[in-house]
Amino acid sequence: MQHLLFSKSVLIKKLASDHGFDQCGIAKAEPLYEDAKRLEDWLKKGYHGEMQYMSNHFELRTDPTKLFPGAKSVITLLYNYFPETLQNTDAPKIAKYAYGEDYHLVIRKKLNTLLQSIRENFGNIEGRGFVDSAPVLERTWAKKSGLGWIGKNGNLINKSKGSFFFIATLITDLELEPDVEHVKDFCGTCNKCVDACPTEAIMINKTIDATKCISYFTIELKSNELPDGLEKKSENWIFGCDICQDVCPWNRFSETTEHQELNPYPEIIHFGIREWDNLSEENFNVIFKNSPLKRTGFKGLKRNLKLFQQ
Repeated sequence: MQHLLFSKSVLIKKLASDHGFDQCGIAKAEPLYEDAKRLEDWLKKGYHGEMQYMSNHFELRTDPTKLFPGAKSVITLLYNYFPETLQNTDAPKIAKYAYGEDYHLVIRKKLNTLLQSIRENFGNIEGRGFVDSAPVLERTWAKKSGLGWIGKNGNLINKSKGSFFFIATLITDLELEPDVEHVKDFCGTCNKCVDACPTEAIMINKTIDATKCISYFTIELKSNELPDGLEKKSENWIFGCDICQDVCPWNRFSETTEHQELNPYPEIIHFGIREWDNLSEENFNVIFKNSPLKRTGFKGLKRNLKLFQQ
């Protein structure tokens, strides 16, 4: 029986690779009791700020069998987004994950085709794919399936690939041989991400106060006004922030993505402050129609640009 499950898992990983995913790990679908307690404490302290969706569907977030009844396995997939070309250093900064097409659109399509291929090989199995769009603790599942450890900056870090990748999750009723959660935490005494964060959002015990995070201010915060003093700490970021990843020693192993759909928009690479300032709402909606930048919207982006100019 175990040999059969192992063979199935090997085939799943091959199918994942065939569909363009860079790495694949498998874990048994079961409640995440320890994570449930940590998440509850984090929410009680208000570290989620205006991200009320983090407190919604709490039981679904910490138990895949309630999110998807009949779940037996959680398949975690990594999708590299580290770009070959970076922005000009004096331009308003965009997080690297947002350089190209919206990853939700890209990965959701790949998850659907992967699920179809699994059905073609294993019969009428059921599954649901998620990519940062449902109450799923994807970093925990990645860790449980041996794909890396959770760094002090809250990101999943892979020893051979770094942390510049998207995490997708496929929950299925197909029983598979799980990978062994054997990855050691290699952060050690390194505190580069903690020390580099200009707003002190990274705290001890791998806890992130989102209400102090530049990504939160520039993307999630809906207020037209940003907190006083942020302009002195924003370091010219207008959408997201990569500081804690850029300083991470493990990202020296990051490799340029081969996923063409994630190639940077020319505007993101070449726009300077003048071009961003002169960008009209109409052109914004046309150029960035399928970009992650639409999350903050035109008004949010213009609000963030004010920080760059102060």
